[in-house]
Amino acid sequence: MVVVGAYGAIVGRMFGRATKLTVPGPDQALRGRPTSMPVPERHEVLGTTMQGPWPDGSEVAVFGMGCFWGAEQLFWQLDGVHSTAAGYAGGFTPNPTYQEVCTGLTGHTEVVQVVFFPARIPYERLLKAFWENHDPTQGMRQGNDVGTQYRSAVYATSDAQLAAAQASRDAFAPVVAGAGYGEITTEIGTLDRFFYAEDYHQQYLHKNPGGYCHTGPNGMSCPVGVAAAD
Repeated sequence: MVVVGAYGAIVGRMFGRATKLTVPGPDQALRGRPTSMPVPERHEVLGTTMQGPWPDGSEVAVFGMGCFWGAEQLFWQLDGVHSTAAGYAGGFTPNPTYQEVCTGLTGHTEVVQVVFFPARIPYERLLKAFWENHDPTQGMRQGNDVGTQYRSAVYATSDAQLAAAQASRDAFAPVVAGAGYGEITTEIGTLDRFFYAEDYHQQYLHKNPGGYCHTGPNGMSCPVGVAAAD
């Protein structure tokens, strides 16, 4: 979130996040805290709850696409999505603050939690939106946003999700190569734990319509979820 005058950019400069390009090990990570971040009761756009228990028939997915502001907006606009939330995953520090994540010493990347109804929008459709709306080849960055917290990631919440994410990566790789990009660097693994980000990050682009957003079509079409879409 590199925007002159924006709070995120100020914090980023203070904590030197742009210089952290390797994920720390568990022994190097910040200690964190046992207290979880306060979470708003309702989603500002969808009007649904921000925390579980989730409705019957729903499922949870977690994606990292760089700055979580634009990523969250992308997913809350999809029909069949029940709720979304900005947060942190993939690291070691429990209940991190944004300032701590900016140091690169928590191991986390910025992610969006997506609660969806597979009967209305299959997981593969979410993967398609994920792959087609950011650059999954940039390693520890996304555009001008540089650092471990901006790495591309898919954190599965089931074995089926993990297999689908890996298969979608393999299907998308030839498309990416054909478009002249490098190898896909997206981190794909099983979700350990999702930590909610601070209130002001939740549905940020709804609260700040003119806010920074890098998320958008990358000009490539991922060949997953096509049958479901048709």
